[in-house]
Amino acid sequence: MRVLRLACVTLLALAACRKSAPEAPPPPAAGAPATIEVLKEGRWLFTYAEPKGTFATTDKPESVPEDARAMVRVFDPSAPAKTPGNGRVYVTNLNDVLSKGRAPAKPMSREAFETAALAAHPTGDSSPLAAQTMRPVPMPATDAGAAPLPAGGPPVVTIYGTSWCGACKAARQYFSSRKIPFADKDIEKDADAARELQTKAAKMGIPTDRVPVIDVRGRLLLGFDRARIESLLGEPT
Repeated sequence: MRVLRLACVTLLALAACRKSAPEAPPPPAAGAPATIEVLKEGRWLFTYAEPKGTFATTDKPESVPEDARAMVRVFDPSAPAKTPGNGRVYVTNLNDVLSKGRAPAKPMSREAFETAALAAHPTGDSSPLAAQTMRPVPMPATDAGAAPLPAGGPPVVTIYGTSWCGACKAARQYFSSRKIPFADKDIEKDADAARELQTKAAKMGIPTDRVPVIDVRGRLLLGFDRARIESLLGEPT
């Protein structure tokens, strides 16, 4: 009997050990590809930057102005799931699509796309970062005070400029008069501000050879251009 009981206990233990394991979770869905191919004859929507700072969309690649074709966002409305996600978009050189019939499109952040697309157009009023002897005489500090920064978060606009730059002064006066909260950073007197600008510009792929560079909600504008600023802020021009 003792042997029989031991055998029963052993069988029960083995049965417990053989308890079915929970089903493994399904593998995560594959992410969007690193690049996609854009065909000239495909059903694509093309978004490009206009000089005044707005963005337009068309399904006819030939209608995109030539000076805006190097940096164009593409979207396939028949396959909306095939998007990079995480705030990124697919961007291509439309010149290649038109000349070769096809071209790759790579994902990049929406902010980087909009910054680079706007930078393809002539910059706004700016001052080159040249030698000190070529710079205008420094202006007295008579600008109106900056608008107060909003509590609990960063300003919607940051001006990276210098004390002697006339376009920087015009930008400060504009934001102050419109009561638009902004941060004013002098890249010559503040090393951290200079490094911050270099990091942002490198990420967006734009030069920093002139001031001001204005960060409007994550988009960098070269020079002071009121129409583009108002467009990015969603205000009427």
